[in-house]
Parts: sequence; C-alpha cells; structure tokens
Amino acid sequence: MSAGENRAENRAGSRAGKAGNTGRALEIRHLRAFLAVADEASITRAAARLRLTQPAVSRTLAALERHLGIRLVDRSTHHLDLTPEGIAFRDRAAAAVAAFDAATDTEGLHRWPLRLGHAWSAFGPYTTPLLRTWQERHPRTPLELRRIDDRTAGLSRGEVDAALLRGPVDAPGLVTEVLYEEERVAAVAADGPLAARATLRLADLATGTVVLNTVSGTTTPELWPPSARPSATLTVANTDDWLAAIAAGRGSGVSAASTAGMHPHAGVAYRPLADAPPLPVVLARRDAPGHPALADLAALAREIVARSAAD
Repeated sequence: MSAGENRAENRAGSRAGKAGNTGRALEIRHLRAFLAVADEASITRAAARLRLTQPAVSRTLAALERHLGIRLVDRSTHHLDLTPEGIAFRDRAAAAVAAFDAATDTEGLHRWPLRLGHAWSAFGPYTTPLLRTWQERHPRTPLELRRIDDRTAGLSRGEVDAALLRGPVDAPGLVTEVLYEEERVAAVAADGPLAARATLRLADLATGTVVLNTVSGTTTPELWPPSARPSATLTVANTDDWLAAIAAGRGSGVSAASTAGMHPHAGVAYRPLADAPPLPVVLARRDAPGHPALADLAALAREIVARSAAD
C-alpha cells in the first residue's frame, strides 16, 4: 500500500468515529471484507483472498466504519491491528456471515444438519454412543461433529449450533449445562522418567516445563497452588502442537482423561493425576433461538450419561 493510500485510509478511519450511520444500506460484503482484513492483518492479502483490488477493500472497510461510527482497524502502522472495538465486532460479524450463508444454502434447506463443535475430545467415551443413537433416532437431521481450536469451539462465532466444552465457560451470550465431570491426567514424554510412574501429582510436573494450549485448552498455571506454580511454561495454539511438544520432551501437560482415548500418540504417555480437581464437561449453546433439534441433543446427551452411570 502506498503512503498516499495509507494517509487516505487514516483520514477515512478518523472520520468514521464522527460520521456515524450515513443511511446507506449495510451489505454482507462489508462484513466479509472486514473479516478478511481481520484474518489476514493486511489489505493486500485480504484483497487477494476476496479477489478484489486493494482500493476496493479499503473503500468497503471505510464504508463499514462510517456506518458503525467506530474505527475497527488501526492503520497507523505497517502491520494492521484491530482496535478494541474491532476485536469485539469480529465475533458478531463472523456469526452474522455464518447465519447468512446458512440461510441462503439451498441444499441445507432440504437437509439441515446440527453442527456440534468441540475443541479436542468431543464427548469423551460417550462420543460414539451419541453419534450412533442420534443417527438411529433422527435420520433426517445429520449430527455433524466439528473440531475447532477455539475456546468455545466456534460457538461464539456462529460456526456451530452447540458445543461440547471443558472447564468454566465465561463467554458472554452462551447458555451452558454441565453433563458430567472428567478426571484429569498428566501427559508426559513416553521415553521420559515420569512415564515410568503409575500415578503422578501436580508437583511432579511443576519442577519442569508445562505445555499450555492457550487457545482451546483449559489448563493454566492457576491449577497449581500459588507457592508451587510450574517453573516454566511453553504455550501452543492447538492440541496437535501440544502433543508434538510433549512427545519431543519439551515439557509435560495436563488434560481431561478422555484425551488419552481420543488422542493417542506414540510419543506421549498418559498417567492419572492424583491431586488435580475434576474437569466439568459442558454442553453450550447461544442464548438465542437456534437449531430446532438442540433440545433433543441435550436430552440425548443427558440420557447417555445417565445410562452409563446406571450400567
């Protein structure tokens, strides 16, 4: 982007907070342009992704900011960053685009799947019974299980209709129900000294590096007592990188017991963690009208857990 274009965009962004809603209709293309810029952190890359010119993307973004009366993108540096308002608007825009795409999907009008998100371990040992029973009882409504590395597994962004999450969920606008609790396990390098022990404690992990998935994971240093926090931490962005780091001997980790069954790894050994509190498994949905089969999904999830407890 040239210096002149950058100055022009800055002037447009400055006017956005003053102009407010110009009365022109807001279109889905404005939201798509903003999301592309937010994802790519670049007008150039966003334009290539949308197959538009850079000036067209800049104008569309500026029009959106004028309509909202707020600055969404900070253009003051070579690297574009979202403003605090832009960060807050991003999830709303993504949810709106997802809803628009779902509503205009003609194939989906004849076959409306129920999208169930999860970040890494789905419904644990109940995953297969849930999918099989759902298919038997609701053959006209496919249940699609989608893994999305996000703290709400895509729910806040409108990518799924419901989500199976672990740990406390504090995202606004969601309704949650605890289905059951899972024990926690330690994940250590299969060829390391900790793998030789049948059971571990939090203190055993704190003497070395602890690998934390800060995007979709639930473990934080606060799991340990204040006087016995891990000596070092290594942060990763998804479950695959978490497993790879542990297998490489770069540290150990803590996860739900179902991770051992859902994500076996030749380089990782899972061991019971004797003194860690259990982790709640939560079914979450948005606090708004949604897929008509959501109530059936919640009822079946409760039934499967209760059936297992009775057995």
